[in-house]
Amino acid sequence: MSVGTRSRGMMERVLDVVHPPRPVYAHCDIPCGIYDPHEAQIAALTVLRMDQLIGELPAPAMDTKPEDRAAYVSKLARYIVVKEAHSERVKSEVRVIWGDYFTPDHAKQFPQVHELVFKIMKQASKARQGTALADAQELLKEVQEFAEIFWQTKGAKTRRIPSMQKPGGELVVPA
Repeated sequence: MSVGTRSRGMMERVLDVVHPPRPVYAHCDIPCGIYDPHEAQIAALTVLRMDQLIGELPAPAMDTKPEDRAAYVSKLARYIVVKEAHSERVKSEVRVIWGDYFTPDHAKQFPQVHELVFKIMKQASKARQGTALADAQELLKEVQEFAEIFWQTKGAKTRRIPSMQKPGGELVVPA
């Protein structure tokens, strides 16, 4: 590092102390304006499907061969890993829309949105921790409610269509 580069760096630090930089605020990291709760709904359906698969997985008997027991453990581990990732995906997708898209005016129009986001965060954690189908179904229900509110903020009516996925369920889409 040259003497000039070091001097410039020291001068910048002194200027920051004398005249601290002002914080800069932005709507989001990249204000692209593209938001859609579809990914959160798909992730919630995936959590539900993993719970279904875990419930359908026959537990090995005591006298099961080691390679069959290993296959069982491997399948179970994969289902759990996918469920964990998609539970977190629900939280991430909802958090981004809530934090980057929703405005104070939206919150006035839909005062329940903050509580709903809180419930989704907690429900995603609960669905992640266990394998109860009811927990995954409740997560999907809450994410669908969030999707309905989201589309209403854009002035769109919504409708529910069959997901056409293995776990069943519906997707909330703009009409």
